[in-house]
Amino acid sequence: MSLTRRLATGLTALAAGLVLVPAVTAQAADVSVGLSGVKATATASTSTLTGVITLRSKVDMQVDPASLKVKIDGEEFPTTVKQAAKLDRKAMLVIDTSGSMGAQGMATVRKASATYLKTVPVDVKVGVASFANTAGVDLAPTLDRSAAQRVINGLDSRGDTSLYAGMQSAAAALAGSGDRSIVLLSDGADTMAANKAQALKDAVAKIKGGGIRVDVVRFKTNDPDATSALQAFAGVNGGSVVSADNSAGVSAAFQASAQALSRQVQFSTAIPKSLSGAHTYDVTGMAGSTGFGFSRQITFTAPAAAPTPSSSPSVPPVGAPPAQAAGIGLGSVAVTNRTPYIAAGLLGLALFVVLSTSLMPTLQTKRERRVAAIDAYVVGDTVALSRQEMKAAQSTITAQLLDMGDRVMKDRKSTSKTLALIERADLPFRAGEWLVLRVIAVIVGAAVGLVLAGEAKYVGLIIGAVLGLLLMPLGLRFAASRRARKFEAQLPQILLLISTSLRSGFGLPQSLDAVARDAAEPAGKEFSRALAETRIGTDISDALERVAVRMESKSMHWAVMAIRIQREVGGNLADTLRTTAGTLRERESLHRQVATLSAEGKLSAYILVALPIFIFVYMTKVNYDYVSLLWTTTVGLFMSVGGLVSLCVGMLWMRQVVKIEV
Repeated sequence: MSLTRRLATGLTALAAGLVLVPAVTAQAADVSVGLSGVKATATASTSTLTGVITLRSKVDMQVDPASLKVKIDGEEFPTTVKQAAKLDRKAMLVIDTSGSMGAQGMATVRKASATYLKTVPVDVKVGVASFANTAGVDLAPTLDRSAAQRVINGLDSRGDTSLYAGMQSAAAALAGSGDRSIVLLSDGADTMAANKAQALKDAVAKIKGGGIRVDVVRFKTNDPDATSALQAFAGVNGGSVVSADNSAGVSAAFQASAQALSRQVQFSTAIPKSLSGAHTYDVTGMAGSTGFGFSRQITFTAPAAAPTPSSSPSVPPVGAPPAQAAGIGLGSVAVTNRTPYIAAGLLGLALFVVLSTSLMPTLQTKRERRVAAIDAYVVGDTVALSRQEMKAAQSTITAQLLDMGDRVMKDRKSTSKTLALIERADLPFRAGEWLVLRVIAVIVGAAVGLVLAGEAKYVGLIIGAVLGLLLMPLGLRFAASRRARKFEAQLPQILLLISTSLRSGFGLPQSLDAVARDAAEPAGKEFSRALAETRIGTDISDALERVAVRMESKSMHWAVMAIRIQREVGGNLADTLRTTAGTLRERESLHRQVATLSAEGKLSAYILVALPIFIFVYMTKVNYDYVSLLWTTTVGLFMSVGGLVSLCVGMLWMRQVVKIEV
């Protein structure tokens, strides 16, 4: 063979090698090209091959769409190229947290991860996995960049290296269709696997089966075992291996991996015939001045037979995807996350109830007409007219809704207690209105919990509904007790004012009228109501006794008792009320001293009760898979029930410890 012919043969072999190498790297431009997410689909008459090409380079370059060619079994077919931004793209940051990383290494990880999260395209979901003595997923892929950074900031170095288990965990978290990639940072070989060769083989098979591309950052290590394992991971689907010895190098490597996702393109090859079984495909193209090529095998699935029409609804097969289980065919629009729509529907229902309750006209019942007549007699025509105008702003639908609520509340044993609390809190609600408000609170709470819970949407739905159910009565009790305490604090001064008026020559009704006009809320309103009752024939002692019952005031009971005794046996009522006021003032002073002494115990009780609740909510946001074991496993359910029982017992115990009767 002549020298010219040998040279031509060598150049031809070199060109063929450039085309057939799975991922070509050009030293001049430091370029690597990966192929992932390849799918082969077939119908009765056509077939389609799709895939994603990822370009990793230190310089800004793109895949040339005109140069991309796809051949099936040596035959070239038309190919279209488009940006891959609309794909379902997920990435995992797999971090070595073994003891050899040290504090400096973890600081490097945090800085590099921040660079990656800032650079990666906004549509890419990013998760976090780590490995040391054990391995696992710390955060499932999510669009919440701050959550990912918080998880990474919480990692620390300790123990040995379970590299292969960490890669298997990350690959499992990336299961599904779409573009999948891993950025792996490691500084050593696996030291935990019993059979290292088999463990490496299983991890590589898992990555290959998932079509996952791995970019490796080899941090401060030249260990041959580590190098060969890392190169095996990167070589599966056209990833890369970058060596970095400092923080700047690691950050640059992470940034290059994130930028590669911005350069991804998706190709689609239309084949005008139906293919089935295994076929060889070749993908070649140019990125700048660098050629790349892939030659692999893939299996085309034969088209499924058309289903037989049936009048009865079809039952999805066991293990069918959610889209099929919901009755959505493979050719229909992809199922999206319906959580915002459910929440919007619940909020819309609550808004409709609120608007219908407040904006449309209603009918006036006989009872309301009688109350309006009393209002006109007691508080004047102007106030009664304003109440009637306010009622006229409601709707017939609202009247029916509230009447239904009244009927429901009428048969409940707790209605009288609820109405007493509403009256004590001075809220303008009747029983039916209160029931409607509670229903609205449950709906709104469930909707808010559903939106805020993220992946734990059903847990958030339940917690939100429970909070909506409990917050209304708790808020009512708080408002009632707060107003009652304010009345108790005002009562000694009120009794002194009545005593002074009596000494000035006024009678008891005139003294009470002065209190009703001059006293602040709530005392002024309560005594005004008592006077209104006396104007329609109620005895003054009975009217004041109703104030004591309505406000649940022991001090007022004592004051009424003193008035009754004076009226029966005689004596100086002014001196009696002055003495009663002094006793109540000393009692109130003692109450404040006790509250001061027990404040530390109450604060400790609040913190101890709130701590597990807030930790639970926080962990559901940062590590849902870990917390979900509490309700997805039998042991976890027993632990959850035991924890709730212990929390309730602790609340009751601490309440009795800090409760002091005066």
